Amino acid sequence: MESVRASKAKTRVIFTSTGGVLYGDFNKPPNAEIYPKDPESPYAISKLSIELYLAYYGRVHGLEAVALRFGNVYGPRQDPHGEAGVVAIFCGRILDNRPLTVFGDGLQTRDYVYVSDVARSVLLAATKPLPEKARLDARAFNIGTGVGTSVIEIAKELQRAAGSDVPVEFAPRRAGEQQESFINVDKAKALLGWSPEIDLPEGLAMTFQWFAGRVSGTVV
Repeated sequence: MESVRASKAKTRVIFTSTGGVLYGDFNKPPNAEIYPKDPESPYAISKLSIELYLAYYGRVHGLEAVALRFGNVYGPRQDPHGEAGVVAIFCGRILDNRPLTVFGDGLQTRDYVYVSDVARSVLLAATKPLPEKARLDARAFNIGTGVGTSVIEIAKELQRAAGSDVPVEFAPRRAGEQQESFINVDKAKALLGWSPEIDLPEGLAMTFQWFAGRVSGTVV
């Protein structure tokens, strides 16, 4: 940010923030941009810190910046290993014929948004007129579907898409994991002209097909 300011270039910074965990468990979803933020993870705290810097640089130095608060992004090319998103992990496990591990009761919800919808939001945020620079949330936009989907529902939908009956195994709940999270996207619709186009069953089916094609060698 300091380099952009010092360059005096007419540049707009698009920051990929998080709507999934930024608001914490103290609001009743769907969370709107103006809701209080009280994150409970280092990841979300770091995102909020950067947003505060962006707001400061906008007000004081005139920096053009947008914060896009993504839900849980999923789709082709996501890494199914390590700490990747649950959709990619489940796809990898189904293809390996391994059980799907669900932490806690599996009823925790997230707002799953397909990657092509996310890419389109970035383009619009980079090119559309923005609201006046003001407080933290003035140039922040939630990017999701407005629908909360549980981990159990994700597992069942992927099993249907794959025609698989791999079992679901339950593990202890992870400390600090948010239980209910989905976001209001009315602001992005009104000011960016953006709305999600890919619904969850279609997106999960396309995602699984991509992972299956990579295993079979039909996609790269």
